Amino acid sequence: MRYLSKKCENIAKSRPRVIPENDLLFKSLSAAQVRGFHNTLALRAAHDAEFEKAKERLGTLKEDPGNEIKLKIYALFKQATIGKCNAPKPGMMDFVGKYKWEAWNELGDMSKDEAQLQYIKIVEDLAGAEQPAETGSQAGDSGKFETLAVSNSDGVYKIMLNRPSKKNAINYQMYEEWGQALKEAAEDKNVVLAVVTGSGDYYCSGNDLGNFANIPPDGVKAMAEEGGRILERFISAFIEFPKPLIGLINGPAVGVSVTTLGLFDVVYATDRATFQTPFSNLGQSPEGCSSYIFPKLMGAAKASEILLFNKKITAVEACERNLVTEVFPDHAFKSETETRIQQYAKLPKMSLQMSKYPTREMEREMLHKVNKLECKVLVERWQSEECFQAIMNFFSRKG
Repeated sequence: MRYLSKKCENIAKSRPRVIPENDLLFKSLSAAQVRGFHNTLALRAAHDAEFEKAKERLGTLKEDPGNEIKLKIYALFKQATIGKCNAPKPGMMDFVGKYKWEAWNELGDMSKDEAQLQYIKIVEDLAGAEQPAETGSQAGDSGKFETLAVSNSDGVYKIMLNRPSKKNAINYQMYEEWGQALKEAAEDKNVVLAVVTGSGDYYCSGNDLGNFANIPPDGVKAMAEEGGRILERFISAFIEFPKPLIGLINGPAVGVSVTTLGLFDVVYATDRATFQTPFSNLGQSPEGCSSYIFPKLMGAAKASEILLFNKKITAVEACERNLVTEVFPDHAFKSETETRIQQYAKLPKMSLQMSKYPTREMEREMLHKVNKLECKVLVERWQSEECFQAIMNFFSRKG
């Protein structure tokens, strides 16, 4: 029996093995699955590495991205690290906790990988938005300005509002830097004219309400009074600017970025720009000498629609009301305005200044008087319960 068994074993070894077709298919699928498994592991490792970089990069951002974006980042982080929301909903009095929970819960069954990818993209977009939109070719930014991109060449001093992630909202730092840039342009003998525009899709979304978010130890009154002093200096820089000042309104303009347009010499706008001063909605009042200039430009009734009743107008309507000089199609806005500015910059600079001087000099004392009065009223408004409640409601809606 041992001999027969051994012989059968030798025969079996010498006989070619026939592998069924299904067995071949199984082996082929298994190999593909193995390759896919390894690819998935490699991809996930890459995601994890990028995710860790994004977390580190988030901590280096200079700009506060705002409550809405911060909630999204928080939710994606929780989804990427834990998965579907598994925490109990916070109580009604825990406002912050409730907003965070709702943001996470809204992501539903989103995979961890997808949450990582979205998290990475948001952080990259925020970091990219903080890169300078434009650098100065001669004088200008060399680290001097953080909220502006300034260039100075061929007689044109260009001020670009450079907080695109915040729609170029004006914080206290931008108020000071913008005034400083105007002073620099005024004192530079090589500058013929100055231009102001915005980076990104907005010209300016107005006063950054984050200015009111942190009340100093001295209290609301001290904060309001300091804000009034900053604003009065800012508007005075426009009143005193001796050279032609041109506004290039590349997108929507809100609040103080609208009211100051009356202090420009020429204002060009893209046809997608809009103009709104929602002061009464926020319990505030007009500034920028607009309470004096707007009725002169467009009549009392038309001015009241904008300054009192928050009416948003198009670029064409702004042109009809003499707030805007000319409107260009968006696709041609940059090329058309650049051509004109280059032509203007070749004009005799002293002739331009002397032509502006009599017009401004006749109004200078009145403009400073109006500026002082408007700032005084605003300081009172900023301390009012009505203003405080309106701003709190605004932040609640944003949340």
